Amino acid sequence: MDILVCIKQVPDTSKVEVDPVTGVLKRDGVDSKMNPYDLYALETALKMKEQQGGSVKVISMGPPQAKEVIKEAYMMGADDGALITDRKFAGADVLATSYTISQGVRKMGNFDLILCGKQTTDGDTAQVGPEMGEYLGIPHITNVLKIVEIKEKSIIVEMDMPDTIEVAEIRFPCLITVEKDIFQPRLPSYKRKLEAKDKEIKILTINDFEDKDEMKYGLNGSPTQVERIFPPSVNNDREIWTGTGEKLSLQMASKLKELKFI
Repeated sequence: MDILVCIKQVPDTSKVEVDPVTGVLKRDGVDSKMNPYDLYALETALKMKEQQGGSVKVISMGPPQAKEVIKEAYMMGADDGALITDRKFAGADVLATSYTISQGVRKMGNFDLILCGKQTTDGDTAQVGPEMGEYLGIPHITNVLKIVEIKEKSIIVEMDMPDTIEVAEIRFPCLITVEKDIFQPRLPSYKRKLEAKDKEIKILTINDFEDKDEMKYGLNGSPTQVERIFPPSVNNDREIWTGTGEKLSLQMASKLKELKFI
């Protein structure tokens, strides 16, 4: 079974500044890590490889420093990896991002299964996976909680739906996005780190794609326009009250009425 896992480098903090003009995250100088949901997707792929054989490749989109998450994937057991990076891809919304990665996937070859994390911690849209499936023209399922069975031509999974847990069978080639805790991600191996120290990471730019129309990538290809960006307000006001239980309960009730909660 040939599996491709989509991974992303995300900020390792919740305190990230946003460019007020372009509406994109300022990533320079910010510590980064692999998107946590992608760790679950990668572990799922590695488990399947151990059971079924085959290969696990990873693909990421981002600036040159995103090579670090591909190196981490190598340390966990991935066989090969590619980074989609080009200044023309900067500022992409979910639609342009999905299209860009789908072009990179086509360049990497044919796969039985594409695995994505449910969402990223810096965007939380949970849209890139299914949109990629649409661009690639393959069936896709989201919110997968469990791999029930892997057959010769299909896979059976459990999905976390709003009100129920549903079981579905989907034919290969296909794409699925997984929930957290589907498997516990393994730790990177120091032995694999040494083995993969000089391992190649393929670099893909717009010149490598079949579709080289710059109007479909980055800000040019993003129909979503951010009207206004502002940091959330922080309220650190506090009051300390002392007194008997009866006095404090009356004071609390009075305060709640003042704030119009009751």
